[in-house]
Amino acid sequence: MKKKIVLATAGLLSVLVLGACSNGNSQEIATMKGGKLTVEDFYEEAKKEQTNQQLVRNMIIYDVFENAYGDKVTDKQIDKEYNNQAKQLGDSFESQLQAAGYTKSSYKEYLKQSLAFQEGIKSHIKLTDADKKAAWEAFHPEVEARVILASSEEEANEIKKQIDDGGDFAEVAKEKSQDTTTKEDGGEIKFDSQSDTVPTEVKEAAFALKDGEVSDVISSMDASTYQTAYYIVKMEKNTSKGNDMSKYEDEVNEIAENAKMADQAFTSEVIGEELKKANVKIEDEAFDNILSDFLGTTDSTGTSSSKKSSEKESEESTEASSQSSTEESQSSTDASN
Repeated sequence: MKKKIVLATAGLLSVLVLGACSNGNSQEIATMKGGKLTVEDFYEEAKKEQTNQQLVRNMIIYDVFENAYGDKVTDKQIDKEYNNQAKQLGDSFESQLQAAGYTKSSYKEYLKQSLAFQEGIKSHIKLTDADKKAAWEAFHPEVEARVILASSEEEANEIKKQIDDGGDFAEVAKEKSQDTTTKEDGGEIKFDSQSDTVPTEVKEAAFALKDGEVSDVISSMDASTYQTAYYIVKMEKNTSKGNDMSKYEDEVNEIAENAKMADQAFTSEVIGEELKKANVKIEDEAFDNILSDFLGTTDSTGTSSSKKSSEKESEESTEASSQSSTEESQSSTDASN
């Protein structure tokens, strides 16, 4: 099942404008009777835009984390992440890179920053017994199953009836499944609670099945496209995790770490600590409050700007922590989730 990855937009126009104007560039963009418009004029207006404010904020955060943790990121890690995304996106990878404003080289630089950000967040994680307990409750070992992706809800119901009437699941999958990754193998697939090869709804339904059982039709909405997909799952071998957490210590720790990485309050706190450690100072008053979500600076009324910020605003400002990105990494991750 090919995972769709949304590449982060480079914001090249804003970067070029900010870079040019930081050197005092007064190059003319346009002239007219009685006046002219310079790059510097444009910069003075552009820097007030929220998207550019967020861009500068993310650039600062990425630079701080790359300076502090970039040496922990190897070329091997970068190449692995790059190749994973190229494989997942297939033939569209090059065109998506181009559409997002990246070259192969510049995207690898972005991946290095993203991985350095993740390394920095991880360095602050201290797992507690409560963290591990929550991770253990969410954990399910790898199962062996078969899956059919239908083209519509109507077809999914028809396929389910065909199987209920004695149809061979593997043969039906080869004939009708829309999942090109698994259909040739009769829908054969393996996944655990942390796998991203199938939607969460499919995993949860599968884990509840006994060996040989077939699920009802499972619907799953893609949050990025708002399109609903319809699945049917047959469980081949379901493994119970039992009661001994020590057998799965590595997996449980990874789940607990990922939960911390996705914790907005935790990542914001870490970002704030790293910004203070790097002694970041804003020199342009137009950007005075761009780091207030992390540093808790106050505005002219004396009210904490960080307390006034909405959750949505904070998520946008710290979008690099989640994805590793991770969705995967986002693959990628921007400066927050």
